[in-house]
Amino acid sequence: MQRSVFSLSLSPSVKRKLVNAGFQFTNDLLHLKPVQLSKEATLSQLEALEVLQAVRKDGDGGAGASSSRTALELLQKEEELRSIVTFSSQLDAALGGGLPVGKTTEICGAPGVGKTQLCLQLAVDVQVPQCFGGIGGQVVYIDTEGSFLLQRVVDIAAAAVKHCSLLVEDDEQRVAMTTFTVETILSNTFLVRCHDYVELLAELHLLPDFLSDHPRVRLLVIDSVAFPFRQHFEDLSQRTRLLNGLAQQLIAMATSHNMAVLMTNQMTTRLRGGQSQQVPALGETWGHAPTARLLLHWAGSRRLAAIFKSPDHTGATIQYQITSEGFRDVDQSEQTHTVQSAASQRDTSR
Repeated sequence: MQRSVFSLSLSPSVKRKLVNAGFQFTNDLLHLKPVQLSKEATLSQLEALEVLQAVRKDGDGGAGASSSRTALELLQKEEELRSIVTFSSQLDAALGGGLPVGKTTEICGAPGVGKTQLCLQLAVDVQVPQCFGGIGGQVVYIDTEGSFLLQRVVDIAAAAVKHCSLLVEDDEQRVAMTTFTVETILSNTFLVRCHDYVELLAELHLLPDFLSDHPRVRLLVIDSVAFPFRQHFEDLSQRTRLLNGLAQQLIAMATSHNMAVLMTNQMTTRLRGGQSQQVPALGETWGHAPTARLLLHWAGSRRLAAIFKSPDHTGATIQYQITSEGFRDVDQSEQTHTVQSAASQRDTSR
């Protein structure tokens, strides 16, 4: 059954432009791209994106309404999904095995604390072969800040390949190592550079078709989601509306394509009780969007990762370090010494 464009949640003026351009039903819009629709219906690129997002959401809703699953089927599907290891055993344990596939996770933190480093680490780790405990996938990496460093990826990839090569015990693992190299890791990393929020929204609109053509993609990284939405935005209500739509898109893609979605967010200062404190950017409404939130922060010279939002693993805090090989645990003896030193300093100051 065809649906009229007037059934979409769009402004009256946009609906009139669509009808005047000859688009009477949602099916007429399914195969159009934002630039094409913008020209044919005399819409702005932002309006064209909103139209196509509404059409896609309407189509997904229709499909979902006609199908249902039992709780047992959902449990079986969840058990099939595997987490992406971080190469930090403590963080993996705190997350219940690693970065969850099929869900959205946000990493928040101040500049220089290691958000991008963890993203690059996971972009490599998602490609670890299954016989080594990985998931053997591919990654789409959307860079909005220009912080993707190719040489850093090469270094992390080389360390991961070396690590797995030292674990080889059987023929299956030997064969796997022939296709797990720095070159294959780079060839399975699809990089997209977005310079503003319009390009980001356009890329996310086109991404489902790309994912259908590349079913091995198991990780989507957006580093960062905050940067494009904190630039040149005077209409905060419009920003909130766009972010809500983006969040729904990411949740739908994570679920339908069985992949992990990883985003980074910046920090901002907020006054509470007459005191300023650092909080994640984009507001409290956005804070409900990701399934889990991980806060990377400094405690003196130590780097700490705290899980402060998760349906399963809240309240955990671990120490980590950034080495030449990537995101890693801190040596246990060093960590114990650091904790003891901090305790003795507190005792001395009393």
